[in-house]
Amino acid sequence: MDSSASQPLAGGACRLTDLGLIRATGPDAVAFLHGQLSNDVKLQPLHRARLAAFCTAQGRMLASLIYAKQGPEEVWLACSRDLLDPTLKRLRMFVLRAKAQLVDAGETLCALGLAGPRAAESLGAAAPGETWDKVDLAGGQLIRLPDAVAAPRWLWIGPQERAAEVVGTMPALDPETWNWLEVASGVAMVHAATSGQFVPQMLNYELVGGVDFKKGCYPGQEVVARSHYLGKLKRRGYLLRSAEAAQPGQEVWWSGDERQPSGQVADAAALPAEAGGGWLLLAELKIAATAEGSLHLGNLQAAAMRLQPLPYALPHESEAA
Repeated sequence: MDSSASQPLAGGACRLTDLGLIRATGPDAVAFLHGQLSNDVKLQPLHRARLAAFCTAQGRMLASLIYAKQGPEEVWLACSRDLLDPTLKRLRMFVLRAKAQLVDAGETLCALGLAGPRAAESLGAAAPGETWDKVDLAGGQLIRLPDAVAAPRWLWIGPQERAAEVVGTMPALDPETWNWLEVASGVAMVHAATSGQFVPQMLNYELVGGVDFKKGCYPGQEVVARSHYLGKLKRRGYLLRSAEAAQPGQEVWWSGDERQPSGQVADAAALPAEAGGGWLLLAELKIAATAEGSLHLGNLQAAAMRLQPLPYALPHESEAA
């Protein structure tokens, strides 16, 4: 069974304990973040959220962030929890004289994942309908995420004491199901095991709204822009199905090159029984490794993995078509 095909999913809500939350406040908070992230912050309207990369000067992603304004002088951001402390530390290094404060918001805010028709029914007209749209709900932000296996998804970030109000009318969603949907959406978040490994295009970030090539400078901007305008990318993000458990940072080997790995797992999740079991993973791979031969997790002796269709087209695939 194709792990990316539509699967029956009633859906519901769950707490996202793997997300770290940051609150940026102050008169210069928006301008400061605009100069640090791969996407626009200054011109971002209040009704929109965005995905962005936080990069080194060499264009390698230290973290990925979902963010939305909570007002003209406040921005809420979410990243992988295992990167919260180093991301905060590095961002604060660049604040200097800017009137901006960045704090760990985990004690006051929490994140919820909402998915499927049951969540849509409970949210009703309050639910933002377009990907990356954002509305205010129960004192927090409700963000429409990219769909996965035909299921609508939302991210709610808000006060701890209001979380029960949001999920009170929905059934519980298994966090493992949420993780599967995250991977199936084709949008990979950077984790501690993969921090500093990828240029944004290697994870298809410009295809899922994570890079603005028209905005001003940010760390790594020249490398990212050069890859887009001048270079021909040799690596991309792909969905794979594995019979074996996978985790971010694991190597992917290709039968066409026995000397070195040809990619790396960016994100992975167990597939539910109704989807046939096994594991679904997003991996950064050499494009050449997807044309012929076999792909293996960890070493060439492992069982071959199967490529799965992404929910969006890659440029070289569109050109070939």
